[in-house]
Amino acid sequence: MKVDDAHFEPAPPSATQIIAIYGKGGIGKSFTLANLSTMMAQMGKRVLLIGCDPKSDTTSLLFGGKACPTIIETSSAKKQAGEVLRIEDICFKRDGVFAMELGGPEVGRGCGGRGIIHGFETIEKLGFHDWGFDYVLLDFLGDVVCGGFGLPIARDLCQKVIVVGSNDLQSLYVANNVCSAVEYFRKLGGNVGVAGLVINKDDGTGESQAFAQAVGIPVLAAIPADDDIRRKSANYEIIGTKHSPWGSLFAGLAQAVADAPPLRPKPLAQDQLLGLFKGQEAAGAPLQPASQEDMMGRPIVARKSLEVVYDKA
Repeated sequence: MKVDDAHFEPAPPSATQIIAIYGKGGIGKSFTLANLSTMMAQMGKRVLLIGCDPKSDTTSLLFGGKACPTIIETSSAKKQAGEVLRIEDICFKRDGVFAMELGGPEVGRGCGGRGIIHGFETIEKLGFHDWGFDYVLLDFLGDVVCGGFGLPIARDLCQKVIVVGSNDLQSLYVANNVCSAVEYFRKLGGNVGVAGLVINKDDGTGESQAFAQAVGIPVLAAIPADDDIRRKSANYEIIGTKHSPWGSLFAGLAQAVADAPPLRPKPLAQDQLLGLFKGQEAAGAPLQPASQEDMMGRPIVARKSLEVVYDKA
């Protein structure tokens, strides 16, 4: 389904910062957001966290391994039962953070992007534009390119985008694609910009910093590849608190997210992206064209044409 088919209207201007976080699956978006939203709440902010990934792992981390009932499944069940969907059916709280999951279809049983669109249409009917939050954080899968997952960028639903990446080609490829999407819709009159990059599992090799500098966006935080963080994340433990050894890291990220302006990025061409990884042969190997003989695995024997040629009368 194309974004143009969606009927969801962009949010009117407000004091609420609506921020979409994108990144490759498994790169740590949900880990980053669960801890960031907790820290923001501890700093006195009203925060709504919306999981827009079919895996529903955003709220799983926030609620200690228990995911929220999804909007798609709950609204469907309510409709079948002839009941009205209420906000208390889908939105839950922990430590000052409000959270909900849009959900998505099972593999092969529907379009995840269409589920995103349906979920936003549902929360709009529940009063989304009138809710009073300082921040609304949207957790989006970045390596799915269908229109539903691009909804915040295409429809100016958010003011800015944050990308989460690491020092590996695949995550930066996704980050670069998100920057390309932002630039594309900016050319069409959109207003969404990229606020910056969060580096997760930073091993110090520097490719993510080089990428951010090349596309013209700041690094908002670098979360180290630390075994303590890995273990606590695997155990659904929140580390973005004022009493945690990692509290200052997420406090700094919270401030950077609040202050960072939406920038217009300069996405890289494929060769430029590959060039960030100096050790890759693909970055400098010559392209040798294949011949028809190569494809057939034998010499080509010339054959007479079957075309019938008529003599002129």
